[in-house]
Amino acid sequence: QVQLVESGGGLVQAGGSLRLSCAASGRTFSTYTMGWFRQPPGKEREFVGSIIWSGGSTYYADSVKGRFTISRDKAKNTVYLQMNSLKPEDTAVYYCAASVLGQASFAYWGQGTQVPVSS
Repeated sequence: QVQLVESGGGLVQAGGSLRLSCAASGRTFSTYTMGWFRQPPGKEREFVGSIIWSGGSTYYADSVKGRFTISRDKAKNTVYLQMNSLKPEDTAVYYCAASVLGQASFAYWGQGTQVPVSS
């Protein structure tokens, strides 16, 4: 059973930085893609970015490209989302997700962590 637990959320001022963590357990993740998604208040969930666990290749939504960075620590089975130059429109609940490499959908999700960005 895959378990994903996010942490690191909290109130931050516009222009500030925050690092979210996603601790993964229950599987060997070498054949997984790990993703970050977010759901702003009153809106649908949207893709933020992803990382291929084995090789480390990353992909980002245009809205966060150049400001957000995804990384992973294989020894700790943890994925990170470093968020810099935060904007009020980055306010959302942020979710970590896992997908078996090659599959179209993310099958496993964390509980989410809130990131309010004040102006």
